Amino acid sequence: MTLRRLVALAAGLLVAAASSAGAQPALRIVMHSDLKILDPIWASAQITRTHGYMVYDTLFGLDGDLKPQPQMVGAWTVDPAGLVYTFSLRDGLAWHDGQPVTAEDCIASLRRWGSRDVMGIKLFSYIKDLAASDARTIRLELRQPYGLVIESLAKPTGIVPFMMPRRVAEAPATQQVKDPVGSGPFIFKADEWRPGDRVVYVRNPNYVPRTEPAANFAGGKAVRIDRVEWLSIADPQTAVNALESGEIDAIESVAHDLLPLLNGKKGLSVARGAYANQYAMRPNWLHPPFDNPKMRLALGYAIDQKEYLAAAIGDVAYWRTCKAYFGCDTPLASDAGVRDLLDGNVARARELVREAGYDGRPVVLLQVTDISVLANLAPVAKAQLERIGLKVEVRPADWQTHLARVLRKEPPEDRGWNLTLSSTGVVDLLNPVTSLFLNAACEKASAGWPCDARLEELRDAFAREPDAAKRKAIADEIQERAARIGTHYPLGEWYSASAVSTRTRDWLRPPSASVFWNVTLAPR
Repeated sequence: MTLRRLVALAAGLLVAAASSAGAQPALRIVMHSDLKILDPIWASAQITRTHGYMVYDTLFGLDGDLKPQPQMVGAWTVDPAGLVYTFSLRDGLAWHDGQPVTAEDCIASLRRWGSRDVMGIKLFSYIKDLAASDARTIRLELRQPYGLVIESLAKPTGIVPFMMPRRVAEAPATQQVKDPVGSGPFIFKADEWRPGDRVVYVRNPNYVPRTEPAANFAGGKAVRIDRVEWLSIADPQTAVNALESGEIDAIESVAHDLLPLLNGKKGLSVARGAYANQYAMRPNWLHPPFDNPKMRLALGYAIDQKEYLAAAIGDVAYWRTCKAYFGCDTPLASDAGVRDLLDGNVARARELVREAGYDGRPVVLLQVTDISVLANLAPVAKAQLERIGLKVEVRPADWQTHLARVLRKEPPEDRGWNLTLSSTGVVDLLNPVTSLFLNAACEKASAGWPCDARLEELRDAFAREPDAAKRKAIADEIQERAARIGTHYPLGEWYSASAVSTRTRDWLRPPSASVFWNVTLAPR
């Protein structure tokens, strides 16, 4: 037994002793990834976003019907012209250091978020003025009506508009925040954080939840456990063994090939995720060969979704092919522009590669090695790209190292990259404004940095259009253009699976992040 595991078991005995003395037991869970980045505005990684929901709170949150509801906001109004929004903070809001939450804090937080998030950037392009009327009132004035103000403030995906103290939020958005002081239901224990081993949160004793029932990210975030420990167990089989033995209480994301070991086991419960995820391939527009639009389009013809899904997920109960950029079975689902793509048309892809004048330079393909649902994508991509005549060099790395490289704009031969493979919750993709990869604002776009003025015009038109049918038509046009210029290409949809001890109860399963309010845990 390793020293790390001995320490973990010793900690478990201490927790059990505390429980017998009357304290609530700690909930111990293996998350899908280790936490290394604490700033959820600086990075959109799911694990960092989940950390954000532990520590911070939001002005609005999506309920069980994915509709925005006030969270930190107590009341709000909008004038008849649809230009001036007024938000009043609710009673009882305080930062973890005891200071009251103010409107100025929230304004600074919104500005920092609005400089990095795709939906925030779009919202701020319509904002004329954002100011504090008093210590608890935020006044937002638009230049012209914009239909996604509240939806933007309630977004649960990508870069979430978490509220931070002004002294923290005024740090440059290009620098990571190192001081995770929030006003949320849990407090981050910096003194117990051991990257690669564990992350610890304790209940915020001063948090005042809303009175409504909890539903996804809305309602009362009532915390019923005193301590949550995220334990790092890199090997999926070891994690399963730890769950079966009672060493841990839950696994956030079980490797799909290990599900047969857990299904039907006494004392354990397995659940498929309620919302689908979409795999995607993103080319880097900044450097050859994918600065050439024909090379990007060649990717769309080369992709065979079934090969990716079978390799990454395996069990057909947990995946399906889907060409729709906004997800299948969603209001904007469509096959516009993709009917002839994503089916592995090698001949057409090779033809485009020849027309583009590909010079044989290596394509640097990034691979995530420590997340089971991502690890097997790169070998498939390499084989499909070589099939169309490309030379491919795979660069494997753990998730956190991978994230750092994806943000680099240097050439591929200087720690940069040409292609990256990722997974995003379909809730992230429901419309052209929320969809991170459809941002084609050049230097302000997401990693890959697509640059297309027409696509940005269409996204603006979608945001301004009040008629649902016309918005659908604009969305179809956006998808068709995105597919032809190669912002990214969907690789199909998959569902996660979690496993928990039946000692745990009342889990909420919202899209985009695991949450730990509302959960109860029986003593061991």
